Amino acid sequence: MMNETDTLGFFAAQAQAFTETLAGRRGREDLIDGLLSQAFSSFEGNVAIQARDYPAIACHKGCATCCTLRVTATAPEVLLIARYMAWAKFPDGEMNLAKRVAKANQQTCSLNEAQRVKLKRRCPFIHQGACLIYPVRPLACRGHACYDKQACVDAAAGRVAQIPISKLHQTFRSLIQNAMQSALRDAGYAWGLYELNQALSLALADTRCQQLWATGAEPFAEARIKEISLQEMGRVFDRIKFNSAPDATLGPRNLH
Repeated sequence: MMNETDTLGFFAAQAQAFTETLAGRRGREDLIDGLLSQAFSSFEGNVAIQARDYPAIACHKGCATCCTLRVTATAPEVLLIARYMAWAKFPDGEMNLAKRVAKANQQTCSLNEAQRVKLKRRCPFIHQGACLIYPVRPLACRGHACYDKQACVDAAAGRVAQIPISKLHQTFRSLIQNAMQSALRDAGYAWGLYELNQALSLALADTRCQQLWATGAEPFAEARIKEISLQEMGRVFDRIKFNSAPDATLGPRNLH
């Protein structure tokens, strides 16, 4: 894994790259596509390089054991998924994903993390064990990987509390996501993290959400995750940016 100097350097380089993308595509229809293509490619590429000396993860298509956890996403990720839902062809022509998301939101939006896990309510995008939005799944999902499938099953059943999660995936998810958030903040866009089901329900109910977000508004404010305040995160980003504190490194944030 990277040391502190490498971590800070990686964060800074990622933030600068996102800043350039936001500046170059401001006002363009492909801003979100470019931003997230960059985020997802950076995550997959860096994990692939660093994982060569690590055991293989146990995650595979058809395994949706962890898909009862809360999922958080940035506004660009929410908007990308909402757009994907509008045009993608899904296995069942009668499947109304918007209704499934709305129902899931009704069941989970008032629950804390522990209550959400206890409810064992599966993600509305899981169909026959597979993720229907896999190509555009958020960084939170990409960054949650485990080395032991049985441990995931036992955790889901409440038999164990800890599982061997890949710290590599978790770290790169955090660094890349936080770097993107920092760049969004500097560019004047809403940069918080949102509970996915609730934010998607808002996006699907109002087609103006992308336009509003592009003007600097925060259309998903009521879905924002509040465990870590924006002020606290902003201070951390500023410390990293200006190298004013040796402890400014952003460790993995468990906001799945």
